[in-house]
Amino acid sequence: MVSFNYIFAGNILIDNQVRTKTNINENWMYAETNVNSINDLKNYNNWIQINLPHTWNAEDATDLVPGYRRSASWYKKGIEIKSISKDQNYTLYFEGSNITTKVFVNGKEAGIHIGGYVGFNIDISNLIKEGNNEILVRVDNSYNPEIIPSQQSDFFIYGGITRDVWLLTTPKNNIADVKITTPKVSHKKASLKLKTLIESPKNVLRLTLQAILYNPSGKKIATKSILITENDTEINFENIKNPELWDTNTPNLYTVKVYLILNKKIIDTIVEKVGFRWFEFKDNGPFYLNGKRLLLRGTHRHEEQAGVGPAMTNLQHRKDIESIKEMGANFVRLAHYPQDPEIYKACDELGILVWDELPWCRGGVGNDAWKTNTKNQLKEMILQNYNHPSIIIWSLGNEMYWLPDFEDGDNPEKMNDFLTELNNLSHKLDPSRKTAIRKYYEGAHIVDVFSPSIWSGWYSGSYKSYQKAIDTYKKEYKHFIHAEYGGSSHVGRHSENPITGEGLIQSESWEEEIVQTEVANIAQIGDWSENYIVDLFDWHLRISELDPTFVGNIQWAFKDFATPLRPENDIPYMNQKGVADRNGNPKDAYYVFKSYWSDQPFVYIESHTWTERQGPENTPKTISVYSNCEKVSFYHNGIFLGEKQKDISKFPASGLTWDVNFTSGKNELVAIGIGNNSEKVIDTLFVNYRFSKNDVAAKLNLSYNKLENGNYLVSAIAVDKNGLRCLDYEKKVYFQCLEGGETLKSQGTPTGSEAIAMANGKASIEIIPDVKSNLIRVMVLNQSFKGSYLTINN
Repeated sequence: MVSFNYIFAGNILIDNQVRTKTNINENWMYAETNVNSINDLKNYNNWIQINLPHTWNAEDATDLVPGYRRSASWYKKGIEIKSISKDQNYTLYFEGSNITTKVFVNGKEAGIHIGGYVGFNIDISNLIKEGNNEILVRVDNSYNPEIIPSQQSDFFIYGGITRDVWLLTTPKNNIADVKITTPKVSHKKASLKLKTLIESPKNVLRLTLQAILYNPSGKKIATKSILITENDTEINFENIKNPELWDTNTPNLYTVKVYLILNKKIIDTIVEKVGFRWFEFKDNGPFYLNGKRLLLRGTHRHEEQAGVGPAMTNLQHRKDIESIKEMGANFVRLAHYPQDPEIYKACDELGILVWDELPWCRGGVGNDAWKTNTKNQLKEMILQNYNHPSIIIWSLGNEMYWLPDFEDGDNPEKMNDFLTELNNLSHKLDPSRKTAIRKYYEGAHIVDVFSPSIWSGWYSGSYKSYQKAIDTYKKEYKHFIHAEYGGSSHVGRHSENPITGEGLIQSESWEEEIVQTEVANIAQIGDWSENYIVDLFDWHLRISELDPTFVGNIQWAFKDFATPLRPENDIPYMNQKGVADRNGNPKDAYYVFKSYWSDQPFVYIESHTWTERQGPENTPKTISVYSNCEKVSFYHNGIFLGEKQKDISKFPASGLTWDVNFTSGKNELVAIGIGNNSEKVIDTLFVNYRFSKNDVAAKLNLSYNKLENGNYLVSAIAVDKNGLRCLDYEKKVYFQCLEGGETLKSQGTPTGSEAIAMANGKASIEIIPDVKSNLIRVMVLNQSFKGSYLTINN
């Protein structure tokens, strides 16, 4: 139930109870039926209660059945309105609904929106009544080549109301929009321009606009008032002395409050944040922020989480950005679509630069309807996110020519004509920011910033070719940035000798091939171990950190994410290139980035998921420690093995490596680092080592542990005829809960997948017990092991 008799203080400041913003996420009804009209819903009786955000693909996208539901569903909610004012507008605001949305109020169509990754308003002022109002929403994510992103994209196009929904009220005379620019910024002074749109349906006279600027500490520093003579109005603040600049280390945010005043009474108010900064991409050189060179240290983010898909809470969105910041990144590319408002807010507040991307991802150029929809999405992306100081790039697309959805859709002339149109539109809407694309070479000259494809050490060549690649492209492209590099890693999989591809691949190449069967690469022949990816990132980061003319690179991707194009991966339907798993838990690679980028002292012994090892006696193994401390000491079984100084010119681990002669059985490894403030940080790792090499796998041993959440973690370990764990066994196993509970499945995580490849001979899954059952029976099988069983007394 919602009424308008109180103040809601969300992102908008409320004065005199004239503008409200009320979250209406709770207590919706959901109908999984694709009927077209509301009349067809009258006899539908299978509504279920849900809260928003919501997607019907939360788990069916990542289950083991090929395909996922591409269709329509309905949502319903009753809203109680005690009284309606003729002086107010009433609007539903959807932060995102994927992908085509129709809204009905009290049986009448209120509006339609096309595009799933930007917000939109639906005016319901003329359709509501006092008392209860029925809201019906039809959302459709059916295959439609006329709406980007393309079906060919390497991510799921989830259906549903995937973000927050709000009920807004504004006065008839209101501030419809405030667009913020900072025309002049320096260390000594700055200027601020507020371009406002006033909605005044009856052309009310005597309206005044007042703006008050507050510094980051909340102190009022300037006030301006003007008499409104037309709907478009500008307020300018000049000569703001010694501005506290927004940058990635100190993301200072000013506050501007804009008041609409009638007869000395405030009738509407909007509050916005302001960041004073300027930036520049030097020709064939580095990036500068506020006049100082800044190496862009980036990652990518897809908008999804295990168990909920894109229907994440604001806390989950925020946690992703906080973890990216903790890793030390100062840049994020939003792949491959605009994301939840909470993401931009977090980047503004935490100091992370943003590449915001139009979802023109593969599929080529389309027909006239496609072009209209694409241009509309670009307009919405730019206009909605315009005021965020963190955004520096509007990306116009990614790999756009791949696998065209329309005949002749990959024709370079047609592609370039439309890309030019988008580029001009972007600069018209926002002259202050740069445009970019990735991996469409024929259009590189059209946009401001270009990223070619460099997948050294994964889809092509050796990671040791990376310096040659960036040296080549720095000369070729005026404003070059490197987006996307890395590779897949399976949590817990390790190798004493990771495959590097030497002698097996063409080592000097680096560009990704569309058809990967035509070229040997590490993606095909590699072991997908965490060790290899650690080395790959270590090499890339060493190169980028030591190159004074390099603009920076953007690792792909922060978290594992779901994709329809990878059914045969170690976790089916998952892109496993994340430095964290799909729940955001860091892999080893996360700590490599942290060792180069983070200021918070830490040490990490590689690897906490590698606690069972084997090898010949009296054969030392090199242990790497990843740390940002200047000096690190290392101990094995209490014996001091020496102190080393970090040197990023050395590989691997910036020289923080020690040769350890493991003893049979339990080994204790301890690394101690000293931070800049003499702060001591310690990491301890226990490794069980054996001198006997396992034979071929003979059976699966099953065991379980009870978790704090009440679930059971069931583990399967492949052992040989002598009972030794088979550390080289990597085939998939399949978990089933036969009775007494159910598996935590379709999560796309290391312990939430019914089918998963073993990591060093081990695989695990959570079992959710049935509280009514005293017995749980679990089966694990594959074609080598026809069935292994475990009984748990619950």
